[in-house]
Amino acid sequence: MATRAPTSRRERPAKPALSREAIVEAALRVLERDGAEKLTIRRVADELDTGPASLYVYVKNVTVLHALLVDGLLADLDLTWDGDEPWRERLHRLIADYIGLLTVHGNLARSAMFVWPEGPHYLSLIDVLLRLLRTAGLDEKSAAWGIDLLLQHASITAAEWAARSSGTGQEIGELAAALASADPERHSTLAAFGTATFTQGTPEERHRWALDTLLEGITHRRP
Repeated sequence: MATRAPTSRRERPAKPALSREAIVEAALRVLERDGAEKLTIRRVADELDTGPASLYVYVKNVTVLHALLVDGLLADLDLTWDGDEPWRERLHRLIADYIGLLTVHGNLARSAMFVWPEGPHYLSLIDVLLRLLRTAGLDEKSAAWGIDLLLQHASITAAEWAARSSGTGQEIGELAAALASADPERHSTLAAFGTATFTQGTPEERHRWALDTLLEGITHRRP
């Protein structure tokens, strides 16, 4: 039986050059396959068949890696505005799309609450949000602070929806049961409201109400 001749390292195909784009693609594979808790620099380095030290040239820590991943996802969003669609409706669609994107990639939804995405797509998101809020009549400071509040709302909503859809979050029935247990003597106002007041409405209806409420506050109050 013929034996296979050893392959010289020089004869092996050269590995693709490292880049931030390649690292993000590998990190996304690890994230989807193994989950956010297993997303480490070492695991991504293994995915790329290299050592962790090579990655630190491009990504200084896992927090930055998560930020780059969120930015990569934003490439799938429509971040344009032609100025014809009313600013409020365009903002509603944009935030809803952002929430939907994070919800699908539930492992990143929680990361989005704690990191500022790095990259051109995040900058495009901020740019179009600034245009929308400036069109609404906000000054520069109000627009900048308003964006922070809107994206916090979107990230928290996405994290909650992702947890429920994956079975790791609490169900609405658990909230109803907790509210129903209120002692009428100790929690008289809560008991008088009843559980239906807190649980009524679809997630989309509740999100639209929340976003409209935020926008009313942002557009009528100045820092």
